[in-house]
This record gives sequence, structure tokens and C-alpha cells, in this order.
Amino acid sequence: MKINILYLTALIILITSCKNEEKDTIPSDETVMEDVDAPVEKSKKSKKITDRDYSITKSEAYNDMFLDSIAMEQYIVNRKLQGKKIAQRIRSFYNARNYQYAWFSGSGLTEQTRFFWNQYDYAVTHLKDTTIANSEFYKQAESYLNMEQMKPGSNDPIVLNTEFGFTEHFIRYINSTYEKGFVKRKEQEKFIPIRKTDPLIMADSLLTKKHKDDRYYEDVNEMYGSLKKNLQLYYDLVKSGGWNNIPSIKGSLKKGDVSPAIPLIKKRLQLTLDMPGADTSSLYNDTLELAVKKFQRRHGYKDDGVIGNETIKEMNIPASKRLMQILINMDRMRWLPQKPAGNLIIVNIPEFMLHVYDGSKILFDMVVVVGKVGNNTMMFNGDLNQIYFSPYWNVPASIIKNEILPAMKRDPGYLARKNMEQIGNGIRQKPGPGNALGKVKFIFPNSFNMYFHDTPSKSLFERDKRAFSHGCIRLSDPQKMAEWLLRNESEWNKEKIISAMNQKAEKGVRLKQAVPVFIIYYTAWVDDKGQLNFRDDVYQHDADLVKKMFTEIPSL
Repeated sequence: MKINILYLTALIILITSCKNEEKDTIPSDETVMEDVDAPVEKSKKSKKITDRDYSITKSEAYNDMFLDSIAMEQYIVNRKLQGKKIAQRIRSFYNARNYQYAWFSGSGLTEQTRFFWNQYDYAVTHLKDTTIANSEFYKQAESYLNMEQMKPGSNDPIVLNTEFGFTEHFIRYINSTYEKGFVKRKEQEKFIPIRKTDPLIMADSLLTKKHKDDRYYEDVNEMYGSLKKNLQLYYDLVKSGGWNNIPSIKGSLKKGDVSPAIPLIKKRLQLTLDMPGADTSSLYNDTLELAVKKFQRRHGYKDDGVIGNETIKEMNIPASKRLMQILINMDRMRWLPQKPAGNLIIVNIPEFMLHVYDGSKILFDMVVVVGKVGNNTMMFNGDLNQIYFSPYWNVPASIIKNEILPAMKRDPGYLARKNMEQIGNGIRQKPGPGNALGKVKFIFPNSFNMYFHDTPSKSLFERDKRAFSHGCIRLSDPQKMAEWLLRNESEWNKEKIISAMNQKAEKGVRLKQAVPVFIIYYTAWVDDKGQLNFRDDVYQHDADLVKKMFTEIPSL
């Protein structure tokens, strides 16, 4: 299922006449993005800083770590930002949060940090935005981003310096990216949630507040706007009590069947606009079949129209959970990258799909298998620059320890049977049939040892839920990917690629032009057909955010 192209891109469209009208109707300090390195105008000093919000306590704060304002002031001095508008922006940012951390939490980097880094790194590396480049900060940030796990200390000077560095470069990035007036100071301060909120109150404020801070999203981020259009329906459903649970059934239901469960299923599908009309009969008719198929597609299942308990389980997910899912993913869509220039590869983990783009045009989609729970595929970005045909599989140390060494103790001939060999202290599997990486792998260098690859286990691609790997991403059609990546290199035609994929010796190829890769995590979005999609929270990222973003919905 294709994700809307604006899933990738934050389009910035501003007509000069409209811009002039805004200047007449909205105060200039709220609409004009200033040069953040310009000196502060004394007469406007107070207007540029949000008052510190002392009402935010640790129990209701989004983050579990707080910092000292003295450390922030020292950063400003060390970076020689005193007297500049960016210093005021940094102070305002932390005042709004009552000096919570924004980019680190007690469990490591926040999700927003990785989403922001995708944007920042892409702008610096691929869009060559030298106005925000800072090699010292880049190295410092990368050292933390490359850690799978960490426990930062709130008073650690390196953590503090990196925290403030993220904030400074976030402000610089926004100023460098968006046209004047579209991202106001107070909007910047809300890009990372500040305090736990009742989801109904949050939704209501987004839907009804006049001159709301988030208004600009509908103008510059169509994917955000499309998801927000579905917010009203789910807000109304939750306010009215949601939907009733459908009891489990024996076996399955298909067109032509009669069952007492069918009226409940019809009512459920009518509430979410999957099924038109008000039919309440017990017959599984043509209209219901179309509605069931639509529901199945929207939730990542094969649209066979057969209702089993898995489909009913999906229908029984409460409206309140779906409302929070929409709000969480609207928040994620704040971090859409800039309009891409050239080729781009996106993998959405919960969707189990890969999407290839040329600028704003989608070229093709591909089914993928991602890491199973416990071997999570990481969210990050990289540059695909190498292909290895008929590859060796250099077995990760964790797999050697947990799987191969025990197998060798049980079976002394294990390595030979698996076409493996010991190299020093390591173990690798030779190219050939049965190789865990299949016939080709695609490298985008990173510290997580993650890459795309073929697999001999083709049957897994037929499943609806595809989290089975040790963390790398398996491609359903790796030959197609290889042909696309090498399409402009005359020496690599289809026949040569097929031949290279079936050798007993590894062959590496470095691409003349690297292709950026984004690994992201969306569990709700609107696709290019205008349909609202939901997916399972494979790695419990949504569950973690629910605890941080929301208070419980009171009984209705």
C-alpha cells in the first residue's frame, strides 16, 4: 500500500499576496522568521521569550529529565551567542518546557531526536545546506545516535552540551528551511511535546482553537493536514462512547453467510465510514464484502473479504486508542524531511514496506521483512553506496554466541553443513545456496550493522505481519533493487546482474551516486488513495509515547 508522497515531503507554498495579507493581520513578531544570528533589539527583547512555565511538574512533564538553566547560559557563552536572537530562542525554548530535556530522556535519545537527525543530516549531506553545518556538533551527535542503548546522566556535561547543540541546530534548521512566518517561535517550542494532556483536550484544541500555533501545518504539510481531517471523526466517536466490542466467532464468515455477529460488524464499519448506509441485517452481502476488504486494506491485511477473529480483533481496538494513534503520528509528521532532491528510499517499519522515490514521484514499492521484537530494526538514515553480489555473511557476535556456538556443541559438523567457516575469532557463511543473505546485499554504512539483503526464506513475504529478521531488512525483490540502482551504469545490464548474483565468489560494486535511505516508524497515515491507514505498534514505540504524552481519558 503506497503512502502519500507528502509522507516524505514538507511542501512550502506561499503566494506573495497571501504573505502580504498575513503581515497586515498577524503581529510581525509572530509571523516573521528573523535572522537568528542578528543582534537582539532591546525594544523587542521581552516579546521574543516565552515566560517560564513553572506549572509543569515532574509528574506531568513529557520528559523525565530536567536541567539547570545555568548550564544553558554557559553553553550560550561558550558558543558566543550572547546578545544574538538565537540565544533568546534557546532560552524561550527551555522556558516553555520548564527546563525539561528535549532530546535526551532517562532511557536515551528521544524518538524526536532521531526524526530531527534525519532532517538535519539530509539537509547538510544531500541538500548541501552549509548555513547549518557544524562538524564538531555533527560528530558529537553521531556518537550518541550510533548507540543502540544508553543511560544519560542529567548533569553529564557532554550530554548537556549535546542537548543544547540539538536545540541550537534545530532552531537554525527551521530558520534555514521554512519560509518566513510559517514556523513561529511558539510553534518551534511545541515540536517536542511539553506535558501530558488529555487526548480529547489535545484533539479539541487542534480542531477548534482560533489562530492556533499549529495552523501552518495545513499550509506546508499536506500529510499532516490529511491525517488531521480524520481527527474530527475519531474525536466525535470517542466523545460519543466509541463502538461496541464484537464477540469472537467460530471459524470465519464470508459472503452469503448469516450470523448474529454480522449486524454488529456492519454497525462497526459504518461508524468508521468503511460501509455506507444503515443496513443491520444478518446477511453477509456484497456491500459488506466491499467494506470488509476496504477495512482489511486499511489495516495491512490481505483483502480477501473473509472475516476471522484476527479481523474482529482489529475492529475491537478502542476508538480512544485510534484517536491517540492519530495524535501521535500527527506529532511525528512534524518531522517530515524537506522536499527531496533526486532519489530517496523510505522504509516504514510498521507497514513492512519499502518505497522508492525520484524527487516527489514514487517509482515502486517493495514488501520487506523487518527485525523481530528483541532485534528491532533501528530508526535512522544512511546512504546506500555499495552492493555485494553473492555475499559472505559475516555472522554478528550475538548470533555466534546465542545460536551458532550452542549448535556446534550439539553437532560438530554444523559449520560444514551450513557452508560456514571460521575466520580468526569470527564465523562467516560462504556465498551460495542457503546463504542467510541470499544472493545480494545493499550497504548503507552505519554503526548498527544494518543493511538490505536477499533471503532464501521467501515464504515470510506472504504474511501480513513481517517482523522476523535479526534486525536487517530483507527485500522481496532484491534483483529489481539492484537493477534500479545500477540502471545508469552501462556495464551492469540485467544479464550481468543475474550472473553476479549466482557466483561462488563475492563481488562488490560501489555506486557512483549514493542514495539516501530513511528508516521511519508511522503507525497511522493517509495513503495516496485518501484512505486512513493503521498498523500495529510493532516495537511498542506508540505505547511508550502514550505514557509520556497523554493523561488517561476520563470515563465517558
